[in-house]
Amino acid sequence: MHHQNSNSAARVSNREDYMSKDASPLLGGDRWMGSRVDRLTTTYDLVEQMYYLYVRVVKAKDLPTSAITGSCDPYAEVKLGNYKGTTKHFEKKPNPEWHQVFAFSKERIQSSVLEVFVKDKEMVGRDDFMGRVAFDLNEVPTRVPPDSPLAPQWYKLEDRRGGKVRGEIMLAVWVGTQADEAFPEAWHTDATSVNIEGMINIRSKVYVSPKLWYLRVNVIEAQDIEPNERGRSPEVFVRGQVGNQVLRTKTCATKTLNPLWNEDLVFVAAEPFEEQLVLTVEDRVSPRKDEVLGKITLPLTIFDKRLDHRPVDSRWFDLEKFGLGVLDGDWRKELKFASRIHLRVCLDGGYHVMDESTMYISDQRPTARQLWKQPIGMLEVGILGAERLLPMKTKGGRGATDAYCIAKYGQKWIRTRTIISSFSPKWNEQYTWEVYDPCTVITIGVFDNWHLGSGGGGSGKDLRIGKVRIRVSTLESEKVYKHSFPLIVLEPSGVKKMGELQLAVRFTCLSMTHMIYIYGHPLLPKMHYLHPFTVNQLDSLRHQAMTIVAARLGRAEPPLRREVVEYMLDVESHLWSMRRSKANFFRIMALFSGAIGLFKWFDGVSHWVNPVTTVLVHVLLLILICYPELILPTVFLYMFVIGMWNYRFRPRHPAHMDTRLSWAEAVHPDELDEEFDTFPTSRPQDVVQMRYDRLRSVAGRIQTVVGDMATQGERLQSLLSWRDPRATALFIMFCLCAAVVLYVTPFRVVGLVAGLYMLRHPKFRSKLPAVPSNFFKRLPSRLDSML
Repeated sequence: MHHQNSNSAARVSNREDYMSKDASPLLGGDRWMGSRVDRLTTTYDLVEQMYYLYVRVVKAKDLPTSAITGSCDPYAEVKLGNYKGTTKHFEKKPNPEWHQVFAFSKERIQSSVLEVFVKDKEMVGRDDFMGRVAFDLNEVPTRVPPDSPLAPQWYKLEDRRGGKVRGEIMLAVWVGTQADEAFPEAWHTDATSVNIEGMINIRSKVYVSPKLWYLRVNVIEAQDIEPNERGRSPEVFVRGQVGNQVLRTKTCATKTLNPLWNEDLVFVAAEPFEEQLVLTVEDRVSPRKDEVLGKITLPLTIFDKRLDHRPVDSRWFDLEKFGLGVLDGDWRKELKFASRIHLRVCLDGGYHVMDESTMYISDQRPTARQLWKQPIGMLEVGILGAERLLPMKTKGGRGATDAYCIAKYGQKWIRTRTIISSFSPKWNEQYTWEVYDPCTVITIGVFDNWHLGSGGGGSGKDLRIGKVRIRVSTLESEKVYKHSFPLIVLEPSGVKKMGELQLAVRFTCLSMTHMIYIYGHPLLPKMHYLHPFTVNQLDSLRHQAMTIVAARLGRAEPPLRREVVEYMLDVESHLWSMRRSKANFFRIMALFSGAIGLFKWFDGVSHWVNPVTTVLVHVLLLILICYPELILPTVFLYMFVIGMWNYRFRPRHPAHMDTRLSWAEAVHPDELDEEFDTFPTSRPQDVVQMRYDRLRSVAGRIQTVVGDMATQGERLQSLLSWRDPRATALFIMFCLCAAVVLYVTPFRVVGLVAGLYMLRHPKFRSKLPAVPSNFFKRLPSRLDSML
């Protein structure tokens, strides 16, 4: 018994580990160095105020030259206790300019004196000391944004004994918080193991996704097509290409020199429009061979940007034909006029170009800024820190994690700085987004940095630690949510908790009237309903948009690498997974559980399981029959009472990753191996055969359920379709009799008789199916026509 209780307690504890918890960080800051610095009044009120000693090293002048080399290669060294940071050095430059900022955390300060040294890198084996400047930390001023930056000053260099030497250095030293403008670009004390090449990859940055447009190419017709083989009637189609996107029209139904298509090819294009539209008219010579009959290359900047559904003027474009000729023994391509093509091309800005999974969309605005509405609120997120992160790499024979966060909402991406070698990093960075629709999701992911240079790690892909999603509509206005969310990932070995992420979130509503209007407004821009895309088009366009966003953000500095962007955009969410299929099935069953429970309750009432309840239902039935005008008010009042009662049980915190809902706790190892398999598969033939058989089994059950639903619908249709003449004749005669009876009988009497019949005592019931059920089951369906 004791062993069973222990196992039960362990399972409960394990489930609690996967749930979000309340966090109580000290928000808004406190004091630094005793009474030295008072609490700063800033807008960073969702994070703990972190105090830093900032040192801006600007430049130096009149530095002495070496007596041996006749020049100097100067660099500056900022030292505070056991911590020191160095600038880059310049060769043979007595007047260097560094423009670097160093930040020393309050928690790591172990000295009351700050020293800035200027040294000569060329003085090998000798004292390379050129001069220094010392500061007493008690005399360092405090800067409170939005005050202007502290102006740097010239300081005379001193020797080790305090005597003046040749040369001056321009510095600025102050105390500030992470709200300071210098914070993102500063060198931090926890990055001492990172070399200069890796510094760029640990800084916090804000990114903006490229503005995406749908490029709609309406291929109408072509004229005077010249086939390569004279006398042959060509089978012509048009192939379009924009960057890596390739689409084609159908082959013209008639073999003619003036083919007609009138088809749309839709691509995704990003500003600035670097790619070009390449159209080729091709002839299907054989099933495996196509010949180019004409080609045209058009820059995207020449096309109009359409904001609504107004028609676009069509234009004729001349095609160029490529033929092979010989000139001086060398092959060359000879351009000559062949024919022309009729196009209608535009950049559609009235659509929202989705670059993420439709399940977790974070922006629903159209591309064209002219169509944007006013924001309805502000979303503020404070990324506080993480706890109990697992080691993701090995450094010096010990496990280590270099964690940073990525947050994505709308077009704005943010990246926090990387905290080196810490399993409990503290970021305390706060960011703000404008909210245009509450039914959107912000995603915050945590990653391990593998691009710190030779001094800080490898150069592989950044590893995912976990992510958190928060739907804005689930947040109450003006309320600060401070929670610790579990970071959960699914690996081939099963579900795994990687740590916890502490967040502080606040949504501020700017206009309640506008908010109410948004709830009655269509989810997507108008163009999605006037000229909708097919499901296959949307899947293809979404994939192309993800690819473009990943490529563009990968060109930033520091780059958001492809593996990070794809994880944030849920690129793999549309792939088949047995686990997801089970999870979605049980989600559907949970939806029907309420209706099933209601039917079970009514069945218990009608069978007099609880006589008191049945009598009360009889009383309610009599009241509603006597006063039918109370039926609808009673229904709405009942829903109001249920809503008010459920207010006590409303969610107190945003939703988290639910391992039980995701069906990740009881997933079979082979199903996990199938989910993490490559596409196309890389598994042996016998494994693939087993999985194919399993897939056929599952699909067979789904097919049976769908077929049963179709059968019931077809039986309902057959009531009046005379597929069964006798059944239809009986039904229409019943309808005639029912109409006469209902016409001469008051509605109250009909309702009372029907209610009493349904609530009759079990003594008056038969265990055989009722007549309407028997009649309905005998109706024909189209199942008889299935092969």
